[in-house]
Amino acid sequence: MKRILPALLFLPLLVLGADANWGTYLGDQASSHYSRLKQLTPRNVAKLEVAWTYRAGGADKNNRSQIQCNPLVVDGVLYGTTPDLQLFALNAATGRELWRFDPASVPGVTKAGVNRGLVFWADGADRRVLYANDHFLHALDAVTGQRIASFGEAGSVDLKRDLGRDVGGLALQSTTPGVVFGDLLIMGMRLGEGPAPAAPGHIRAYSVRTGRLVWRFNTIPQPGEFGYETWPPNAYQYIGGANVWTGFALDEARGLVFCPTGAAAFDFWGGNRIGQNVFANCLIALDARTGQRHWHFQFVHHDLWDRDLPAPPNLVTVKHGGKRVDAVAQVTKSGHVFVFHRETGEPIFPLREVPVPASDLQGESAWPTQPLPLKPAPFARQLLTYDELTDRTPEAHRQVLERFAKLRPHTPFLPPSREGTIIFPGFDGGAEWGGAATDPEGVLYVNSNEMAWVLNMVETQRQGAEPLATGEAIFNQICAACHGLDRKGNQAQNVPSLVGVEQRLQSADVLALLKTGKGVMPAFDFLTEKQRQLVVGHLLGPPTSGAPAPAANRLGQPGGADVLGTIPYTMTGYHRWLDTNGYPAIKPPWGTLNAIDLNTGDYRWRVTLGEWPELTAQGVPPTGTENYGGPVVTAGGLIFIAASRDAHLRAFDRKTGRELWKAKLPAAGYATPATYSVNGRQYVVIACGGGKIGTPSGDAYVAFALPE
Repeated sequence: MKRILPALLFLPLLVLGADANWGTYLGDQASSHYSRLKQLTPRNVAKLEVAWTYRAGGADKNNRSQIQCNPLVVDGVLYGTTPDLQLFALNAATGRELWRFDPASVPGVTKAGVNRGLVFWADGADRRVLYANDHFLHALDAVTGQRIASFGEAGSVDLKRDLGRDVGGLALQSTTPGVVFGDLLIMGMRLGEGPAPAAPGHIRAYSVRTGRLVWRFNTIPQPGEFGYETWPPNAYQYIGGANVWTGFALDEARGLVFCPTGAAAFDFWGGNRIGQNVFANCLIALDARTGQRHWHFQFVHHDLWDRDLPAPPNLVTVKHGGKRVDAVAQVTKSGHVFVFHRETGEPIFPLREVPVPASDLQGESAWPTQPLPLKPAPFARQLLTYDELTDRTPEAHRQVLERFAKLRPHTPFLPPSREGTIIFPGFDGGAEWGGAATDPEGVLYVNSNEMAWVLNMVETQRQGAEPLATGEAIFNQICAACHGLDRKGNQAQNVPSLVGVEQRLQSADVLALLKTGKGVMPAFDFLTEKQRQLVVGHLLGPPTSGAPAPAANRLGQPGGADVLGTIPYTMTGYHRWLDTNGYPAIKPPWGTLNAIDLNTGDYRWRVTLGEWPELTAQGVPPTGTENYGGPVVTAGGLIFIAASRDAHLRAFDRKTGRELWKAKLPAAGYATPATYSVNGRQYVVIACGGGKIGTPSGDAYVAFALPE
């Protein structure tokens, strides 16, 4: 542990002022991404230069690591995380490291997944950074970086506890920070989404001081709770998901916390969860003190498309019907913005339930309607027709057209199918986890992906075969969704190929990975030793057959049936639809930045975000690119955003959307920037971790400012 304790750390909070800080994930409790700083303006932003660069270390040499962290800055100290999930503190004016904490130094604590941000809490001299990785929540002294022994067990809490059932062998990670209300830390988590058993996504509040659980809201209702009848009987005992993995927004004055939930598992077949499935895919307003439901709205009924709510909602005040209304706005993967009265949950703009197609998969029953807002208009295209197919080259058009002819014709909410269902916008939006920004005028700024993906469903086992009798059957059920039935993996998703794995790994290595997980791969500790051995045999040698594998741990439906053995389908992987040269299969734009006036529901402007330099060099107008990470908007009239795959940080004019400045980064900035001030100098900092969609990994944080 390195500790350098400059006098700057001991300055009282009022010396630098709240406006100078970026002390909360995404800027504030309202998730506004907004800063009141004004030093940087459209007139001077072109003069920005690199103020400092911090090399955190820990990047993966195979380009599978990322940094998705939106750092915090409090009284001149910046807190962030490394690609390998260490926590550090820097002098925010110079980038000099003050201390570092490695959770791997704690016996029994593991590291996995990604980290998107942190929580800062203070009560007088007691100043804490709350930080989660894998399934552990840590409380550290903000000055020294030491764990606070009175919190949880010697400074840490195991988030696999207190969920109402045993989830010890299941995937659970905390990737996004919770939100603080008084002395409570309200937490969500990331869970498994495939056919394998998944933990329930209940929302929990912990004491910031002690780590003790204070309340829990069951997102998969139990008997006697609201929404129980929207699931099969006793679904809470075996269905997982319906979790908040994206973060929260808090109305501190009203004591309301707004919680956006994801789909129930399995994402693409719900025959064992027939019904509307409240509180999956909902925005839930809870009493932050008690966890009691105030109101909720469900965006997707009985989700079959992985249409999780992808980002925290934004709390914003708008003018509607001649009055100022405190509202909450939620962006979606489908490219819509839903706006509600914050107190009552009543829609600000009209909604309608639209009829949608039925499913023809065995045991499935798609919900007959889905809700859509009449205003604002979607910020991503909604229908993929022949006219939207790429015409970049005749060869690309022909190749894409041939596949288009074999897929089911696209329509929104077309259920998953064996023939292939087009998901458009794709699995990563529309909006993604970077979320949207809002300003005091009631304008929402959101970056959007415009990508088509293709979903193919396949049976998990051969007809007449006994469930989970072979390593092939288990692999198809729990591994194929990421690695593919062909084992080729998915570079864009940081999923390695398993082709030739027998030449790289020994059986003991694969057994260990199945038990513990690694990187983005969750642990499959719910499998029995026999089941793991069958998978190893399938991967490292001829397909294994023989005696049926025993049930994993009776996490199945009532009657003891193993969940794995009752799911008849899996999907073949998360596949972006690309042409022969790796470009999107549709016409541009492929990434956009949008400004939507939530007072009227009308657009102020829309521009492309990012470019493919080689296409620009050929005379193609900027196309935009797939993008991850959100915008920051400032009182100085600017929007700062990285996010694009071309590895630039950009500044846009908040009023017009005109690009004013850009700077090349050491690696793509798939994160949300932060802006802050030290000694009167405004900085913009971005984590440059790369590592997504086939781009190189990096380890840098880069801060920009005007010349001194």
